[in-house]
Amino acid sequence: MRPTWPSKWPIQPLARERWAAQRPTFADAKVGVIEAALSRALDRPSGNWFVFAASRDIRPDRPYGTTVAGRELVAWRDATGTLRVGPGACPHLGAPLSDARVADGNLVCRWHGLALSGAGGRGWSPLPAFDDGVLTWVRLDDVGAEPPLDRPVVPTRPGTAVSLAAVATLEGTCHPEDVVANRLDPWHGAWFHPYSFTRLTVVEVPSESDDRFVVDVTFRVAGRLGVPVRAEFTCPEPRTVVMRITDGEGEGSVVETHATPRGRGPDGRPRTAVIEATIASSSRPGFAVARKAAPLVRPLMTWTAARLWRDDLAYAERRYALRTKDLPEP
Repeated sequence: MRPTWPSKWPIQPLARERWAAQRPTFADAKVGVIEAALSRALDRPSGNWFVFAASRDIRPDRPYGTTVAGRELVAWRDATGTLRVGPGACPHLGAPLSDARVADGNLVCRWHGLALSGAGGRGWSPLPAFDDGVLTWVRLDDVGAEPPLDRPVVPTRPGTAVSLAAVATLEGTCHPEDVVANRLDPWHGAWFHPYSFTRLTVVEVPSESDDRFVVDVTFRVAGRLGVPVRAEFTCPEPRTVVMRITDGEGEGSVVETHATPRGRGPDGRPRTAVIEATIASSSRPGFAVARKAAPLVRPLMTWTAARLWRDDLAYAERRYALRTKDLPEP
């Protein structure tokens, strides 16, 4: 089948290859290269902005509760559809505002009926918030302790009219830097995720003048069929890694991995949320059909991202454990 397969088709047949027969990549995955790229990423400004949820999760009919860096927060949409975010405790007696009701665009506490608007009042003040159309952000100046920015550093994406977005969220025991470090090690892809990647070659590593990884990789579609692409990995801010397809099917599509600290878990160890947005785009006519079938396609995109991150969170958690010597009891 392979000699007669059209070379211009986006899906290509894959030769049968044993997992253990791949070329080892440990010599290429230099610790110094990964750590230097991580250090440069952590030095970039965030303006104290944190991703906390998918835009689709914040609705006008009910509040959304979450925690960022140990801060209990509540988010909702007011009567105009504008994103509102503020402290998650009612200023009266501390009731959880995630259990409040939304009425006429205001939060109404279920304990005693105190109504709170996006303008604040009664000792309760809203926080700066931003909705980029795919993800929602909150600015916590007392947490970030950086000079604040008016808006977060949002990566360049395909336009919403020509793309399909899905967001997956998972949580693990680690710091955000452990999640970022995982993404700045592309060499593990075909070894750790053979069900998704093959023929992975890192063709360019970061430098001070061009701080990006460039990778040739084939995404497995089904069985022995895959889609070869070239992709780049960059860090626009300290808690975000962006993979962008620069050549091949889906050129311009991006996968944004955002690492958001949640705070300490019941065991006293740090918890970090991985909030990953996949924004797919294609000029092929069939993609328009996929966009129309978004309610069916989006769960598959989310499942695929979550499958990868279930493995990669184990990687990030192990890095955290080794870095802090927080290893399990024998």
